[in-house]
Amino acid sequence: MTPDLMVQKLRHATRMRLLQVRRVQRLSPSMLRVTLGGEDLAGFVSASFDDHVKLFFPAPGEDKPAMPAAGESGIALAADHPKPPMRDYTPRRYDAVKGELDIDFVAHAGGVAADWARQAKPGDYLGLGGPRGSRVVPTGFDWHWLIGDESALPAIARRLEELPAQARGQAWLLVEDESGRLPLAAPAGMEIVWVHRARHQDLLQAVRQAPLPAGVGYIWAAGESGEMRPLHRHLQARGVDKERMRVAGYWKRGDAGAHESISD
Repeated sequence: MTPDLMVQKLRHATRMRLLQVRRVQRLSPSMLRVTLGGEDLAGFVSASFDDHVKLFFPAPGEDKPAMPAAGESGIALAADHPKPPMRDYTPRRYDAVKGELDIDFVAHAGGVAADWARQAKPGDYLGLGGPRGSRVVPTGFDWHWLIGDESALPAIARRLEELPAQARGQAWLLVEDESGRLPLAAPAGMEIVWVHRARHQDLLQAVRQAPLPAGVGYIWAAGESGEMRPLHRHLQARGVDKERMRVAGYWKRGDAGAHESISD
């Protein structure tokens, strides 16, 4: 692979930030956007569409989360320090001029993050750490495939916005039904394919039907771990080079806080 198509890995200084909600927007029946701000947001960096930050939520009955410290290897919690509820999320949009950060939440029932987002209102506190690093995927590939469910939708939407106008490829997005679709800004050459669980469709089935385009491409996929693993095996069987794809589990059935890299 030519040097200009190599994934660049960056490291960032770990910093903990206590932020406040500025506004909450319902994007669809299954998706909420929470816009955060505050003095602590100054200097925030997110160099890649699939960056991850750690969100720290207030414990029940508390207004603010118990904030950990930033250690050499990331988050540092003292032995007598209460561990706050925490989850990994993707920065959807950062506006340094306005001092705003958007985080999109899947509004499913029963999760600490979704429960907080559904009740969030301006002035509420949320803690944030990171991102500790970024994997910057070049935009100059001949083609791009983006594959994911609702948990990956913020990252895919951001990637589509950041691709150059001449980019071409496909994005497969798994949602429950038509109500889960969101308006997406994308280059004209990127085909958006919505896949619906209600119609008994799945991502692997959809991707199997698509021939690999000619040229040098890059595949990015994320979603439920049990669904991403067979997708990864399928891409391997089709001869996709490991350096030209990234597959991740953003969640796992029965383990709300799970997050794992599958292709690394």
